[in-house]
Parts: sequence; structure tokens; C-alpha cells
Amino acid sequence: MTVPILYAVQTNPYSGPGRPAPLRFAALGERLTWLSGLVLLLSSLMGWYVGSGDGLTISVIGWHTGILGQLVFFIGAAVLLLVGLRQAGIELPATVPESLVVIALGALATIFVLIRIISIPERFLPADGRGVGIWISLLAALAVIVAGLLEASEEL
Repeated sequence: MTVPILYAVQTNPYSGPGRPAPLRFAALGERLTWLSGLVLLLSSLMGWYVGSGDGLTISVIGWHTGILGQLVFFIGAAVLLLVGLRQAGIELPATVPESLVVIALGALATIFVLIRIISIPERFLPADGRGVGIWISLLAALAVIVAGLLEASEEL
């Protein structure tokens, strides 16, 4: 009795000419970049400051805290745009590593959120506490940095 050395090889059905390449979200850094960018974008629409005064309870979302809250939203959108462009097959130039751009965006978002954690704008003074949205924003901004570091380690 003889045993064949090679078994039948299954080919990828999408690898033929004219067929689109399948979407790949296999890398952990890429998935974390997408997820943290989405959470960062949405967290600017959550309550950053809460408080009560005159029998009312108020909540101020990140978008309404001024330019820093809006910049956090747009940084989250930029992270999602980077991932979307990569999925579409559009890459950044080789001299600008994408992981470095992700790390820089995450660091910028972290600085903006930390400024808003430290100083509450005076126009929101009945708001005497920080809401859960600002803490989610901080965690998402830090997760963008971690995702960029994971992407950098995967590029090596």
C-alpha cells in the first residue's frame, strides 16, 4: 500500500484574475486601531461633564466643550479614515509609516482629553463633575496609541 506524499491543495477562490481580494482584519493592531478610532469618535458625543444646580441635572457632551472636543471627534474620524484607506488599497508613502501617524494622532487626542479633564470651562460651572464620556475618551485615545505600537511591531 502506498501513501501519497502531497494531498490535494485547496486554492483561494478569490485569488483569480478579476476577483477582488478579501478584506483582511487579521492583524491585532489593525483591528484595535479601527475599534479605538470608532470609540474615540463616538466618545466625543457622550457626556463629558455632569452636575446639578437649581434642581436640574445637566450634562455637557464633548462636542459642546469647545474646539478641543470637536478636534477629538475629528481625530477619531482621521483614524477611521486611515484604516478605510488601507482597506481600499491606498497606502501612505513609505517615508511616513502608518503606525507613526496612528501613534501621533493618539498622542494628540490624549493631550486634548487630558486638558479637558484638568480644566472645566467656566461656562459649564454648574457641572461639578466629570462624566463617563470623558473617561471613555481618555481610554480610547490611549488605545489608539497602543494600536499604533502594535502596528509598528507587526511591521517589523
